[in-house]
Amino acid sequence: MRIAFNTVFKFAPLLLLAACDGPQSTLQPAGPAAHTAALLWWGMFIVATAVTVMVTVFWLWAMRPRETMLPALRARQLQKRLIIGGGLLLPLGASVVLLAFGIPAGHSMLPLATDEPPLRIEVTARQWWWQVHYPEAQVTTANELHLPAGRPVDVHVSSEDVIHSFWVPRLGGKMDMVPGRVNVLRLSAAEPGVFRAQCAEFCGLGHAHMHMPVTAHTEPDFQRWLAQQQRAPDERQAEPALASAFREHCSECHALRGVSQGGAGPDLTTIGARRTDILGWLTQHAQQPPPTPAPDHGQLAPGQLADIADWLQRSTEAPND
Repeated sequence: MRIAFNTVFKFAPLLLLAACDGPQSTLQPAGPAAHTAALLWWGMFIVATAVTVMVTVFWLWAMRPRETMLPALRARQLQKRLIIGGGLLLPLGASVVLLAFGIPAGHSMLPLATDEPPLRIEVTARQWWWQVHYPEAQVTTANELHLPAGRPVDVHVSSEDVIHSFWVPRLGGKMDMVPGRVNVLRLSAAEPGVFRAQCAEFCGLGHAHMHMPVTAHTEPDFQRWLAQQQRAPDERQAEPALASAFREHCSECHALRGVSQGGAGPDLTTIGARRTDILGWLTQHAQQPPPTPAPDHGQLAPGQLADIADWLQRSTEAPND
């Protein structure tokens, strides 16, 4: 028992800091808006800690044993001071200071006019995946978000079914995605890196799986990535049997440029260039909870699903320059 207690006591500080690191840590800001939000959080944490210590000290002082009671007049005066100071002045002052810092922090996430025109990216949430569209380049992808570092990006978010919420903790800001409405969130990454977006509003049984990587590139690398997405793959027509199998089995849901239009499921035009185990994704896709359509892979011949996955990988991966 003593060994277990000593172990817990030894590692308690590490447990308290367990959420201070990682791809979704708001305490590791990677953009100006997230940095402002982190500073605001630290300020609130320090003030809240000071208030807690002060209240604890007053409580211990009030509970101390004493031989005589305070005179009634002095006790009433002390009560009034505590009520006015702790019940009115302290929360009022804290609210004023919080608004003074919080309003500018919120403005930094609004799509206000800037000297540099922001990049527009449209993100649409569905149960349970993300569609990402770049209207200026006419590029559509799914379950991945790419943006240039050091440049403001206006993310136009909406939903096709229920209320979702778009959140990239390390870049700051969280915006609800409401069916029939488009909201705009301003993001900016200070430097290149890979972050993580997460749906922050419970949206059903598959909510925990609604996340995607967010990659911030240098401007030349971002333009190169866009150009790769605009290219047409070369190998699709070389294997017409697999293209026909894909069209027959998958085209009702999935778009694949030059093969099918799809619409209900993620666009697979560039899936080979994503961080996706295609065969694993196709196998697990049938196990997704409703209302995700469950494809019946049993209709395929043995080994045909693996052949389709291999064909998708080869025909949709990023072409060499």
